[in-house]
Amino acid sequence: MADKAPAWVVPVMRAGYTSRAIVYTVVGGLALAAALDGGQAEGTTGALADLKSEPFGTALLWVIAVGLVCYAIWRFIAAALDLERRGDDSSGLFARGGLVVTGVIHAALGVSVAGLALGGGGGGGSGAEDWTARLMSWPYGRWIAAAIALGIAGAGVYYIHKGIAQKYKRTMRVTPTTQKLDPALQAGFIAQGTLIAIVGLLMGLAALQSNPEQAGGVGDALAQVRSVPYGRVALGVIALGVLGFALENLVEARYRIVPARAGSDVETLAQRAKQKAQDAQNEAKKAAQGN
Repeated sequence: MADKAPAWVVPVMRAGYTSRAIVYTVVGGLALAAALDGGQAEGTTGALADLKSEPFGTALLWVIAVGLVCYAIWRFIAAALDLERRGDDSSGLFARGGLVVTGVIHAALGVSVAGLALGGGGGGGSGAEDWTARLMSWPYGRWIAAAIALGIAGAGVYYIHKGIAQKYKRTMRVTPTTQKLDPALQAGFIAQGTLIAIVGLLMGLAALQSNPEQAGGVGDALAQVRSVPYGRVALGVIALGVLGFALENLVEARYRIVPARAGSDVETLAQRAKQKAQDAQNEAKKAAQGN
């Protein structure tokens, strides 16, 4: 474990979170537009492919691709050097393993975005469907796909838990901005976790039924939300949540700390909440003693 993180990990981390903010702004914005006009919501790749047709779209795709690779590098280094101070026990190693998984996912997404910038097509079908079909062609591929689906669904549940339990406050610096935007940050984690969980469930269903066409990515998850009763309303709520997650990433890009580098004088939202709870407990004790 490193005693202190090198200085360069901070700008790498900030570039990664900024890129994620752009990605989810595009996805959430298109989903909200679909909810309002009744159209079809786009997944991550489709949304970014649409972005290419806009002025300076190709240049922006390159910025996003580099940022996503930076985010992946940050996750790999954070896991290797334990920059988030998770520890070396079983729970700490599990958490650090999760950092590696998210790093791999974002590295793959960064390469995909770079392909779009180079002129690759963004349409055609679901990338999740394609690689699920490849997995199922392997020996025991169906069970491998099911295990991966379980991991994806578990990641979704983790995001939901992280939002409900406000675990994100552990690495968020206290500022007037972070305090004011806290409800939106929380809603963003819950919405993102819901989408990821649906993606995992779709892939698990595909594995159980040996039908890769059942698998899908974010676009398919949004389509599932759209298909339920009052689906446009549900899609609108999820879209606002995804935009909240984009906002959360933008706030992290600006105010997130690296626990292995931040000094003891940096106060986080979690520390402020703990201090408030302690102050309230002390006031309650004083009031009880006064009576």
